Amino acid sequence: MSHFLRKLSVSKGSSLLRIVAIATVGSGLLYANSNTNSRATLAVKVPVPLREWKITQDTVPHPRFLSSNHWQFGVLPLFSSRVGLVPSSDKKNEAPPAVGDGPKPCPNCLGRDAIANAAARVGPAVVNLSVPQGFYGITTGKSIGSGTIIDEDGSILTCAHVVVDFQGMRGSSKGKVDVTLQDGRTFEGTVVNADMHSDIAIVKIHSKTPLPIAKLGSSSKLRPGDWVIAMGCPLSLQNTITAGIVSCVERKSSDLGIGGMRREYLQTDCAINAGNSGGPLVNVDGEVIGVNIMKVLDADGLGFSLPIDSVCKIIEHFKKSGRVVRPWLGLKMVDLNEMIIAQLKERDATFPNVNKGILVPMVTPGSPADRAGFCPGDIVIEFDGKPVESIKEIVEIMGDRVGVPVKVLVKRAKDSLATLTVIPEESNPDM
Repeated sequence: MSHFLRKLSVSKGSSLLRIVAIATVGSGLLYANSNTNSRATLAVKVPVPLREWKITQDTVPHPRFLSSNHWQFGVLPLFSSRVGLVPSSDKKNEAPPAVGDGPKPCPNCLGRDAIANAAARVGPAVVNLSVPQGFYGITTGKSIGSGTIIDEDGSILTCAHVVVDFQGMRGSSKGKVDVTLQDGRTFEGTVVNADMHSDIAIVKIHSKTPLPIAKLGSSSKLRPGDWVIAMGCPLSLQNTITAGIVSCVERKSSDLGIGGMRREYLQTDCAINAGNSGGPLVNVDGEVIGVNIMKVLDADGLGFSLPIDSVCKIIEHFKKSGRVVRPWLGLKMVDLNEMIIAQLKERDATFPNVNKGILVPMVTPGSPADRAGFCPGDIVIEFDGKPVESIKEIVEIMGDRVGVPVKVLVKRAKDSLATLTVIPEESNPDM
């Protein structure tokens, strides 16, 4: 087997060579040696199959996260083996491959431009909202927030607390909102719908020229760890984006100490600040999958958004009746799983023999459920003739049915069954 020897010179500047580098190249051995009166020689033994590769000398830059006093090499350069192809003399020159003939990007991989491209798709439709704030017609400040244009008719999706008076401090606004687009255009918007319970509102503007629109996606397939982007105008700093991941897909309002009716949020670690409220939460495909609602003040990386699937249902209510109609039963419910069932059976031998269902630990006195005969300890296994396993399924089945009787099959202690008929009432948002 034939080999070759290459000699590389190293500048003189030290009485002793301060570095010995040993590296393996194929089956060969790389070594360096020097003294005060000789030139350093770098010998590389390379097997025949590797003769078409070359080894070059380079100086390794100091890492920026280390101070320079950690690298005591004087004027001696470091050696790195940077491998590159050398054309063989017995091979014909081939034309470079055409554009697009190279390796295709992984369709499920997060590329270097994925976040930038997603933000570019939605960015033009993200707007800054400003509402005058004051007392007795005297403006004392402004409420700022963000929104997203979701329809060609100028409908803007945002938070109710940004544009609606909660504390009697915005009498001077009279439902009017100052809207600024990313391209600099300004409009006077009008609040046309608002739901205090979900904190969702619709503002409308009128434009003689086309408006940019954001595409609404789906939040049903989100998983913890998925990349997301929060967009908006924090502190009125327009065109601001932050990136992070989904931390939890079904963070319950009760987990956050929020009373009233049950709500679920997307939890993310995207940076969200004052002014981000109402702005979109976006996936890497450039689709809106949530509306940024709030953050925890005393913590970092704890932001919450309303899932777009829930928002779309609210928008349908707005279109249908101008408000959100929510049926109320008067039940406190808990989803059951195998582990909870096993634990309850250990505590009470009379616990029903079930594999799934929804436990009723409490019934509100005087409620529709109380009048229908529900009892604490009941397990709902069918609702309106359909098997159910979660509270979410019950909510979806009820929809906006108020005053319509619904048959419910429950299982009780010692496996007794009971069919109850409950008539939902419209809920009071203040409850």
